Amino acid sequence: MRVGISIGAGVVFVGVTMAAIVTGQSSRHVLADPPQSPSPAQSRPDTPSSTEPKHPQPPAATERAEERARMVEQQIARQRLGGRPIKDQAVLNAMRTVPRHVFVPKARRRQAYDDSPLPIGYGQTISQPYIVAMMSELLELKEDAKVLEIGTGSGYQAAVLAHLTPNVYTMEIIDPLFERAAGVLRKQDYGAVRTRRGDGYFGWAEHAPFDAIIVTCAAGHLPPPLWEQLKPGGRIVIPIGGPYEVQRLVVMTKQLDGSRRSTTVMSVRFVPLTREE
Repeated sequence: MRVGISIGAGVVFVGVTMAAIVTGQSSRHVLADPPQSPSPAQSRPDTPSSTEPKHPQPPAATERAEERARMVEQQIARQRLGGRPIKDQAVLNAMRTVPRHVFVPKARRRQAYDDSPLPIGYGQTISQPYIVAMMSELLELKEDAKVLEIGTGSGYQAAVLAHLTPNVYTMEIIDPLFERAAGVLRKQDYGAVRTRRGDGYFGWAEHAPFDAIIVTCAAGHLPPPLWEQLKPGGRIVIPIGGPYEVQRLVVMTKQLDGSRRSTTVMSVRFVPLTREE
């Protein structure tokens, strides 16, 4: 949505050492909720043109580039309390390029490159840069992979993913956030990102299966529709836990036989998954 706590889109990063929390193969115990019928949603497919460049060229990338370079060097690419350095060069390059300041409210733009999450309105936050980079790296996206994001929020995570693959799908349930994020993405030449307003619990079945799914809000259990929409060999990165407790950032891999392998990466605190009533 993280021993010092900073809050992200929502995440609070709890600084515990990786050695203390990586559990190898761990099984989940809360998958009892049955699948439900999808609720109506509004979609904006925005099919990308074959003439678009492989990597987006956001107009605002020329602004505050030195701040982004320091952000990557000091917050993301070096060893830090509670987390390992990010080493994936494609992720690091994306973090250097995406103009984070245009995705946050104007009143918060001076803080855009601080090592902390920021509120974006409607009870939601943009995650601290390290968490965005960490979750992006954990997806292990291959070139041209198809990835689904649950919880567009500010649109920043989707923009980062757009530098890793041209096939990004993102869903947001809160109307004003959806409209604002979709507008910023288009303005910054991320028109290839497909956006949809809807309940992310049910995923985006029309475009399934996905090679990877990233959930940027905490759920008490893995939504069964998301697991169904994941390809064999694919992975889901998701915070698991209640809204008022420290959660686990978990990577769930679908084995080729359809079985599940789960690994806990670190302790986090995200805003909860919002559902339609």
